[in-house]
Amino acid sequence: MTNGNQVRVVAAGDHFILPSLIREALGRELACDIGELTLGWPLDPFGPVAEVTEASDAEDELIEALTGARVLVTQMGPVTERVLDACPDLRLVVVCRGGPVNVNLDAAKRHDVRVCYAPGRNAAATAEFTVGLMLAALRRIPQSHNLLALQGSWEGATYYTYEHSGLELEDLPVGLVGYGAVGSRVARVLCAFGARVMVYDPYVHGEIHGLRVASLDELLRKSRVITLHARLTAETRGLVGARELALLPRGSVVVNAARGPLLDEEALCDALENGHLSAAALDTYAQEPLPASSRLHALADHVVLTPHLGGASRAVAEKAAAIAAAEVGRWVRGEPLAHCLT
Repeated sequence: MTNGNQVRVVAAGDHFILPSLIREALGRELACDIGELTLGWPLDPFGPVAEVTEASDAEDELIEALTGARVLVTQMGPVTERVLDACPDLRLVVVCRGGPVNVNLDAAKRHDVRVCYAPGRNAAATAEFTVGLMLAALRRIPQSHNLLALQGSWEGATYYTYEHSGLELEDLPVGLVGYGAVGSRVARVLCAFGARVMVYDPYVHGEIHGLRVASLDELLRKSRVITLHARLTAETRGLVGARELALLPRGSVVVNAARGPLLDEEALCDALENGHLSAAALDTYAQEPLPASSRLHALADHVVLTPHLGGASRAVAEKAAAIAAAEVGRWVRGEPLAHCLT
């Protein structure tokens, strides 16, 4: 309730953050009138609408659903200037993801609409997925599976030779570039495996799991595996390129489940083709979906490629809905918002 009037909330979910999950989470927080809308996940996740990114193209459907609504909870809904102009009653938008990339924040400020998000909802899932990618790349699990399951071939037994066998995590020097919510979890897991964990993150102070190193160059020279966990900013775009990859010991492995543009893919392909790197495992790419023309496709014997699935667990969807619902509850009760950007 706000000012004695029942609040109408639109739960604009999709095939991951289901509208029913949002409705159930809201029901645990407060009594409100909830309208449901399911938005499709776009084939081009970098945005059919120029002013926002990673959004559905369902502006018309969203405008219709928001008639009379004061609150929108969504993951993919395109909250554009046009949508905000058409929905004067809208006062709060809560995005069920780590950042409101589907919201025109400048337009929201002009329309006096509060915009919140759900940080940390996928940290555990992404950390676990990162370790899974690392193990898959180190031990050639996808390649040997494909030979046996898809081709009926026992040729994967070739990996049971000294020359072709992989590396184990115990005592392996593993470098983490970034030590936020995901990187810190990866460090704890790797320490449990017995890896020799090293961390480079100039913005993190205090205790860490592993050995802190003073520079990225030092981390690269000492690591047999590196995994990227930095945020994507103007400073970190292209953070690991040809020069940085050349600092790694020959036969090293690169893992990236953070953001594709942190890593120079062309330089990575060069290092894989010339044998400087033995393998790479990627869940994110400079361009998504990964183009058919990408050189990575021809390197299947040396790469593990997944379509941006790091944060795809049922627990993530449930956590996101719960975080969003709690924010709506705070707004309705007139309490300070926990994760507000406008």
